[in-house]
Amino acid sequence: MATLSSNLLFISFILYLVATLFFGGSIKAKKEFNEKQGTNKWGKIAVFLTIVGFVSQLGYFVTRWIAAGHAPVSNMYEFTTFFGMALVGAFIVIYFIYRTTLLGLFTIPVALIVIAYASMFPREITPLIPALQSYWLQIHVTTAALGEAILAISFAAGLIYLVKAIDQSKASKRTFWLETIMFSLVTVLGFVAVSTVFSAAGYQEKFTWIDKHGNEAAVEYTMPAITGPNDWELVTENGFKPLIQMPAYINAKKMNTVIWSFIGGFILYGLIRLILRKRIAASLKPLVKNIKLDFVDEISYRSVLIGFPVFTLGALIFAMIWAHEAWSRFWGWDPKEVWALITWLFYAAFMHLRLSKGWHGEKSAWLAVIGFVIIMFNLVAVNLVIAGLHSYAGS
Repeated sequence: MATLSSNLLFISFILYLVATLFFGGSIKAKKEFNEKQGTNKWGKIAVFLTIVGFVSQLGYFVTRWIAAGHAPVSNMYEFTTFFGMALVGAFIVIYFIYRTTLLGLFTIPVALIVIAYASMFPREITPLIPALQSYWLQIHVTTAALGEAILAISFAAGLIYLVKAIDQSKASKRTFWLETIMFSLVTVLGFVAVSTVFSAAGYQEKFTWIDKHGNEAAVEYTMPAITGPNDWELVTENGFKPLIQMPAYINAKKMNTVIWSFIGGFILYGLIRLILRKRIAASLKPLVKNIKLDFVDEISYRSVLIGFPVFTLGALIFAMIWAHEAWSRFWGWDPKEVWALITWLFYAAFMHLRLSKGWHGEKSAWLAVIGFVIIMFNLVAVNLVIAGLHSYAGS
């Protein structure tokens, strides 16, 4: 059953990849592109492949649930693949409301990046630790992930708006920050590329170190150790000696992974720029030239209207109920709890600025993009680097 589950996820990944090509073809095939038009044959094929891919990934989720005996959202691999599936599901719903294939061209690649990112984590099915043995696991985690996925649609629409609205013919603060967003997405791919290279090479080195409680522990690196653990001692003969020693309260191995991700991101971004000979955002501009700005602004806003209450339920209300059940308190300032609150406050401010201050158009698009950056920071940096009660999710 576990093998079937993995195969279904792989099939869905391939289908999403092929669908992205057809989404691109559907836009190139149109001279006019707005909400009043139907979907051409390329777009219909793209949407069909996306739906089949989603069904395949749903099959992965169900079969892994059967194999594990619990909802497959208990670690980074499972949660991130579910987040990718929820993102595709949210796109499908939004597509049938607005009938725009351009949104698929920007959304499905993000889902692909998320699923590829998930594949770098351990995939073994393991028994639930005591802290997760509760029906609140599927209620809290799935609802929070679904809310984040719907909010991610606002990011895709906001990105389309910015690529269309910002003048790419000359460098400015706006082009710099937009390109920074593009670089951030490439960095996730850099993480996948670097992890794949070192995994294929079978790279390993072991250290002993002293944890924050003063106890000796052991850790195994799968990438050369740029950052080493507290009071490290290299066990592997002729291994790479760390350049920087991290304090005990920081997970040195995961910090090392983040640093290598940036290195991979810089290399990959440099290669893309060398091939395109222009900014990534500038290369995307021809694809959005016929889209109506008011149209994508409406999609971005509606996605926040739907996603915000779902995220509120999952990441705050359900989370606090489970926290009280598990730890006898509703709130404890754990890093994940704090970042969920930051995310909620940001989108609450988004709604306030939109409704009370009239922040429409480009301002709203920037907020949608920044909101997704906050979500991804929570998913990547908080999970990988900062230790807390939710650290089990990093495994």
